[in-house]
Amino acid sequence: MQSTIRNTGRRLLDQSSPLSSAKSIYPLSTSGYGLDQTRYVSNIPVKGGGHIIRKGTGGRSSVSGIVATVFGATGFLGRYVVQQLAKMGTQVLVPFRGSEDSHRHLKLMGDLGQIVPMKYNPRDESSIKAVMAKSNVVINLIGREYETRNYSFEEVNHGMAEQLALIAKEHGGIMRFVQMSCLGASPSSPSRMLRAKAAAEESVLREFPTATIMKPGTLIGTEDRILNTWARFAKSYGFLPLIGGGSTKIQPVYVIDVASAIMASLKDDGASMGKTYELGGPQVMTLHELAELMFDMIREWPRYVKVPFPIAKAIASPRNFLLKKVPFPLPDPQIFNLDQINALTEDAIVSSNALTFQDLDIVPNEVKGYPVEFLICYRKGGPNFGTTVSEKLISEKLKADL
Repeated sequence: MQSTIRNTGRRLLDQSSPLSSAKSIYPLSTSGYGLDQTRYVSNIPVKGGGHIIRKGTGGRSSVSGIVATVFGATGFLGRYVVQQLAKMGTQVLVPFRGSEDSHRHLKLMGDLGQIVPMKYNPRDESSIKAVMAKSNVVINLIGREYETRNYSFEEVNHGMAEQLALIAKEHGGIMRFVQMSCLGASPSSPSRMLRAKAAAEESVLREFPTATIMKPGTLIGTEDRILNTWARFAKSYGFLPLIGGGSTKIQPVYVIDVASAIMASLKDDGASMGKTYELGGPQVMTLHELAELMFDMIREWPRYVKVPFPIAKAIASPRNFLLKKVPFPLPDPQIFNLDQINALTEDAIVSSNALTFQDLDIVPNEVKGYPVEFLICYRKGGPNFGTTVSEKLISEKLKADL
């Protein structure tokens, strides 16, 4: 009796199961990432390249209408971009190639199931297509300021960007493409990284003419690679080496402002498509002035050793010489990075005729006060140790008012 019931149930399932009809519509593949080549095109309806925020209240539990693949999301800028995307109800696909733990801090930023980590290989075209399959927005934040044994400047900063733009064009459903470059990127720059970034801008616009190019200045924030590096060095050795005497002019920018600029370009009616924005902070500073700000925040007496460019290059050159000649990986460069030293021989400030934050209706924060408060963790006597110059001035003003 039981065998008769089982056979009858099996026949009914074979005749009425929706899975059998689904197999005929969506053929399954057993190779690669389980996606058939014909399924890479998004099924999201595309109604032109303009406004893509279609519905939702704007909160994490709403639906913004954006499905964004953010390459480089596990990096410094990436976490702020993902946070702002998730905050307005966006589904964010996070490609990662490293440890399974590299993306775990991002999953808490969105509603349940809205942050989707996807393992991929940047040298495997099929895996890139898989993580881009259901997207209508692609944001490329991939970049590296030093070379490794496996990846060169040109491959990371130029080749990958060009490949992503080409795949996005073939995709057919990508409405927005945002490429992250650097302030100072130019074909004539003495820095290989900045030359590669300039070549990436040209390649992306050639393959995807409606792409938006963002060129931020030196990024400042909790996980930055300049103030943290300086503070650690100063705390360990009691002084800070200033490359070129610290006379190079830069325009540091708060990382959250750059993430907000990306959001503003996605929310507009298409006015930012095909344009390049130079995102510098409100102040032009020398490296020496930025170092003074760092010492003031960590409450240490500023001590410097001015290192001329030729000597700094001589100190940094051995790593580049040995990089691919030794059978083991070399440590990542910190202050003495040869390519960054070459970049510091020229000022990196916003051009006079460039599109800026103001064209995106954003007022950038000054790189003082809150944007650099994270440096209090480097105070040798704890967060309340000592008094900064700015706090002294405020206390004196309060006394005068009383």
